[in-house]
Amino acid sequence: MARIAVIGAGMGAMAAAARLAVAGHRVVVYERTATYGGALRRVERDGFTFDTGPTLLPVPAVHRDLFVKTGKQPLEECAELVQVDPSARHLFADGTEVSLPNASRAGVVSALDEALGAGAGGRWGDFLVRAREAWDRTRRPLLEEPLWPDWPVLARQEPYPSVPHKKLLRTRRATTLAEVGAWELREPRLTALLESHALAYGLDPRVAPASAAVLPYMEHAFGTWYVRGGLRELARAVYERCLARKVEFRFGADVARIVEKDGRAAGVELASGAVEEAEFVVAGVSPGVLRGLVPQTAVRGDGEVPPQSGAPSRLTVLLALRGGRPERVAHRTVVHSADRDDELDRLFGERPGLPASPTLVVTRPDDPATAPDAEHEAVTLSVTVPSGFSVSDADVERVLGAAGRALSDLRERLLWHEVRTPADIADETGAEGGAVPAPALAAADGRLLHPSNGTRMPGLFTAGGWAHPGGGLPHAGMSGALVAGLIVEGPEFRGSQ
Repeated sequence: MARIAVIGAGMGAMAAAARLAVAGHRVVVYERTATYGGALRRVERDGFTFDTGPTLLPVPAVHRDLFVKTGKQPLEECAELVQVDPSARHLFADGTEVSLPNASRAGVVSALDEALGAGAGGRWGDFLVRAREAWDRTRRPLLEEPLWPDWPVLARQEPYPSVPHKKLLRTRRATTLAEVGAWELREPRLTALLESHALAYGLDPRVAPASAAVLPYMEHAFGTWYVRGGLRELARAVYERCLARKVEFRFGADVARIVEKDGRAAGVELASGAVEEAEFVVAGVSPGVLRGLVPQTAVRGDGEVPPQSGAPSRLTVLLALRGGRPERVAHRTVVHSADRDDELDRLFGERPGLPASPTLVVTRPDDPATAPDAEHEAVTLSVTVPSGFSVSDADVERVLGAAGRALSDLRERLLWHEVRTPADIADETGAEGGAVPAPALAAADGRLLHPSNGTRMPGLFTAGGWAHPGGGLPHAGMSGALVAGLIVEGPEFRGSQ
């Protein structure tokens, strides 16, 4: 039995802690804040309850596997999962709208044909078939296996089987998500639908590889799920599973550095000066935090995955509304930007800021636990913004104005609103500028891969959204499984079979 120190109580770190404890190790989690969950936080006020991080759970099989492998109670006995239907309602700039059924290719094709015109659904359906091929090619190396030592193979090969396209007497194939939309979908609203999946993860569709097609495919294939009471309930369930497996948590424990002895990780030193010895250290923190704990050469060296560039953040506005939630309202509504080019320039160009017409996600859970009674409703608005973005009152008004397209009576119903900025995310997660990591993607010269779970310092491992396989709840959960496998089975571990 080894003593293992885990830095941070985010979802990937807790997944690793639970799996390692089941394997017989003594695990202690050191969390600098007063609670667990990383980005999965909750705001409660006047009887209203809001998620401040993710609001939906994709690929629930990852967390089902965690609970199967760490105890007798399955996930569904520890948290109530509800499949959301429709998966999302989309409001386009021209006033067109469509509600897409959850995990139903035929239903999606039919809905798109009816809303956007004959043939639109077929083009989207054909795209999903190609996206599935990209998923089949990348699922294991990018989600289920430790990062390959020859990771440049993943960086060079584009797994998406794009359709040949003739342009200027040349036959070309799409290499970016934007080109997939322009050349294969050939419909501006379908392109907006496609690109909204990239924006949700803070990716610029103009440079995101065509392999980003796996993002809408994952939603289509595995559905979207809500956890009754909010996603914070998933964090609670994982935390309690850790406690049941005798994982020890120390909150308010700020790690100052990782202790090194004889060239390997040997424990952690706290800000108080106390040294906690350990045979292994798992760091579930952002790259900037990790750089402050250990020399960068211990984590990454020449020829390894390059450092990730700054990722965008999120601006969230929590709305307390008078009046109950109407029946048959979509859980999630995506309000698409009226000016795509301005939005992308503001988010990813040299004029950082909130666009005049941002793509906005409106979340309206059908959950009595989120409001004080049936005569009130809790609604969450979320937009992608540059990391470190300083939010002004005018920005909030712009978001509220965009939300009016989905909530026509918003101003009359609004009791109060609360704003969550990139600075709040930075405080809760430690990520510079409140940056939110994206999942790992193939191609793009490796720009969207993440550092391996193993490091150049023996005994030091990384978990969570900033390590392989990247951001998003399923990916963070898999990082915990990969770290546990590498510690328990050693470097020969090759992932789930």
